[in-house]
Order: sequence, then C-alpha cells, then structure tokens
Amino acid sequence: MSEPVATDLQVSLSRLWDVVAARLQRNGLRPQGIVRLDGLDRDERRALAGLLGRPVTATGARIDLADLDDRLRSVRDGRGLVEVIESMRGPLVDRVAARAAASERRAALWAGARDALVHHGLADQQWSEGWLQDIRAAGTLARVDPDRARTSVIKAVKVLAALPIVEGSDRRLGRTELANRVTGNSHGLDDGRMVASLVLRGVAQLTRIALPEGAAGRRALWETAGVLSDEISTTVLTLGLHPTGADPLAAGIRVRSDANCETHLTLRDLRRVNTWVEADTDVFVCENPRVVEAAMDAGARQPMVCTAGNPRVVVNLLLEQLVANEARLHYRGDFDWPGISIANRVIKEHGALPWRMNAQDYEDAIARSKAVIDDLLVLDGRPVDAVWDGDLTPLMVRTGRAVHEESLLDVLVADLSC
Repeated sequence: MSEPVATDLQVSLSRLWDVVAARLQRNGLRPQGIVRLDGLDRDERRALAGLLGRPVTATGARIDLADLDDRLRSVRDGRGLVEVIESMRGPLVDRVAARAAASERRAALWAGARDALVHHGLADQQWSEGWLQDIRAAGTLARVDPDRARTSVIKAVKVLAALPIVEGSDRRLGRTELANRVTGNSHGLDDGRMVASLVLRGVAQLTRIALPEGAAGRRALWETAGVLSDEISTTVLTLGLHPTGADPLAAGIRVRSDANCETHLTLRDLRRVNTWVEADTDVFVCENPRVVEAAMDAGARQPMVCTAGNPRVVVNLLLEQLVANEARLHYRGDFDWPGISIANRVIKEHGALPWRMNAQDYEDAIARSKAVIDDLLVLDGRPVDAVWDGDLTPLMVRTGRAVHEESLLDVLVADLSC
C-alpha cells in the first residue's frame, strides 16, 4: 500500500483515528497511554485486528499507543503514529508546547509592563500596581495574541507617563495630538482602541474615579487627566462674570451677565479671555445647576460658576483663572460622600472657602428637614473626611442622612442676593 494506512482502514477505523489524534495533541505528540474504543461493530473489529496484528473479538478494545506506534513503524516504512495520523487528519497541534509557549508569552507581557513602568519612572507610584492588577483581572489582554497584548500595554505605559496629571503639569493636550506623538497614529487613543482602554483604567486608578461606561464619562475621565477630546464640546456654566476687554467675546459675556442670563463657556473661550472679574470679587461655586437657575429667578447677580458634578478640565481651568484674577472662591456642594470628595478637591486645589458647608450648616440643614427626615437619602459608601472641618464627617456618619443643595435653595439664594 502506498498510503501509510489503507483507505479501508481509514474509513473503518475513523473513530480510532479521531480518538488517537485528540490524545496525541494532549500528550505533546508523544505516543503514550491507552485509549479505549467501545461499541465496535464487525467491520471495526476486523479492521482493528488487521492493524494490531491480533484478534479483536469483543465489542470493546484497549489500544496501547506506544505498541501501535511500534507496529506502524514496523510495517509502514518507519512512519510512526504521529505521521500516520497527520496523513489522514492534517497537522496535529502540540497543545502542551502551545500552552507552555502561551504561558511564557503571558509572563513576558507582564514582565514587559513592569519594565516599561520602571523605564518611565512609574513603578513606584501607588496606583501603578493597582493598574496592573486591574487590567489582569479585566481579562482583556488574555483574549488577544500575547505579542499584541505586550505591545499594547507598553504603549499604554508610555501614554500614561505623558499625561499632564502624571507629570504634575498644568498644560493640556489634545487626545489626537497625544495619540500621534506616543502611538504614531492619530487615532490610536480613539474609543474602543485597546491602548485607550488600558490608559483609562490607569487614569481611573490614579484619580480613584470609577471607570465610566458611556462615551461622555470616558471623555470626562480623559479631561481629568488633562487630555482634551476637543475645545468646544464641553462647557462650564457661569453667571454674572464681567470679563475685561473690548473683543466681541468679552463684550458678549458682559451683555449676558447684565441681562441676568447664564453663559456656557468652552475651553476655547477660556483661552481667549484671561480676566473675568476684578480683584477681591466674591465668586460662588456650586455643584448643581439648579442653584444657578434659582439665583437667576431671584434676580441675584453674584458671579457664579457651576461644576455640574465632578469638576472637568474646563471647570478647573476657569477656577484657576479666577484665582489668578485674585477672586475669592466660595464652594458649596452636597452633604454626601461624593459631594465631600468634590469639595475637598475644589478647596485644596483652588483655595476655595466653604460656603455653608461646615458641621453647623449640616446640622441646621438636618433640623430644617426634620419633618421629612425619612425621605432624605441614606448615606452609603465609605465616609470621606472633610479637609476644612474635622467635625463634619463624624456628624454626618452619626446622622446617616444626605442633604443636597436643592433642598437649601432659599438659604443659598439669600446669600447670593446680598
């Protein structure tokens, strides 16, 4: 016979070759161990007897792979079991070697990531180890080729090292500019790209902000790191600002302020105007746009800035400019743990004064809400220490209720109307 195994044996022993092929691949292509075939019919028994050189009369048989390999080599021109199976089933895969190679490549991936962190001076940062654990747990890298994963994670480290928030710089970068400079592709940090996802996980670890799910949340997280998607899609809500200058932008903002109208300023606006108020001007900063709306309804014209939640790049830049204008910032947010976190940031980063945010203010707010105390939200999560008042957090923990800005509008508007 010219073929390693005759055609009739291929057909009659098809089940045997399938079982043996699977075992060889699990064995690292070594003909070792025993396989068993049950439910043999007459044709299978006759074919198997011819292959093994011994009678097979039962409906089940045990085949020693080493013996079968020797048998084939003695009658098939020295070709053993692996060669015979491959002639019928195509190339076999050494799964043992493949697993070992994949394991080595995964080890090289994490070793490469740690080497990159060391190279870029990030290995000693507290967040970097948490980032490695997070991306390992996420499993994203395990689902792609290890070589591609290693390249992606090293690029991500390079991007992280170049972020303004990591460098401790006040500068701002465009995302496409950063992508082109670090990845060599202006779209390398677009949503959905692996490197972008890895970098955002790093920023989330660094800032302790939960990883967002939506596009708007991801854009905000990039901005927290000092990276801008563009200069016009995000804005900061303001009221009562009177920028200096004769240019149409400054003049237009003054007109809106004089008309008691809100103004949404973009990053591009902030780059064109530097002086927003006179020195020693009190500027009131709130978290909820409803406070600005209530102030407008009451005819209050105190300069205001609204963070609309966690301050984004455009908000922080305006607050920085106001501080440079020697304005006095007064911050007011919610009496809950996210609200205390935001207040900590604004007070620490911009030197703002707390605006009705002390322990006594919280106690007064609870007293005002006595009739509806059961309707107030229960404080969840880990308590956050208020940096401006050591008594506030313990009082909030004992009381266990959140008080939001909207429930104190009459008090806040009264302050703004003075």
